[in-house]
Amino acid sequence: MGTSGLKLISWNVNGLRAAIKKGFLDFLEDENPDVICLQEVKALPEQIEEEFKGYHLFWNPAEKKGYSGTAIFSKYKPINFSLGLGLDKHDNEGRVITLEFESWYLVTVYTPNSKRDLSRLYYRTQSWDKDFLAYVKNLEKSKPVVFCGDLNVAHQEIDLANPKTNTKNAGYTLEERESFDHIVSSGFIDTFREFHSEGDRYSWWSYMNQARPRNIGWRIDYFCVSASLKSQLKGADILDHIHGSDHCPVSLALSDDIEPRPC
Repeated sequence: MGTSGLKLISWNVNGLRAAIKKGFLDFLEDENPDVICLQEVKALPEQIEEEFKGYHLFWNPAEKKGYSGTAIFSKYKPINFSLGLGLDKHDNEGRVITLEFESWYLVTVYTPNSKRDLSRLYYRTQSWDKDFLAYVKNLEKSKPVVFCGDLNVAHQEIDLANPKTNTKNAGYTLEERESFDHIVSSGFIDTFREFHSEGDRYSWWSYMNQARPRNIGWRIDYFCVSASLKSQLKGADILDHIHGSDHCPVSLALSDDIEPRPC
């Protein structure tokens, strides 16, 4: 990779098998990331026929078939990996994968949605969010952490097209936004906002009412990093020209000195 550094991508594919039919393999070849993290895979590894040559594959499917699930494809073999948060109350939905590299951790996460009727809001904010933050902060005690994925929250007004009409809707409730405040105040950097201060940049659009062509969207997919990695940040972006899901990919570029060693 030389001077290009480390290229990471995260994408909620809303079903990997469906995304493959919509051009996922071409996207992977064109972007050629060093690591790609996927959420809402909705498949068991044996249901995916493609080999993804050149990548080490890590899967965490949900116990419920066709639901949730995460995966990481990495060109670099980690020192270690783990699935879930290590808590039975959270770990049957395949929402977290952690890779340990020599000098940092990479975590992908698919945060539970609070549901349209907010029936899962309490679980999400008072149980999941707190336990996930505690998990990554514990990892951070030994080395810096990069975590990415669909966090199912638009943090500030700038992060969604219609903030005033969504304050009581899942993904933009005060409780969910405060949970993201806790992530930032605990020392994690929202990398996209380090490089972009403008609005109208979103990573998710409803399939209804022509939301995507009209760019009526939400920014709910993130790369967050430990504050100690700030000097290694080289760029972050939203790849909103990429289709194939109701989400688009998001990316992060890190400098060479964090680069894991090839295995």
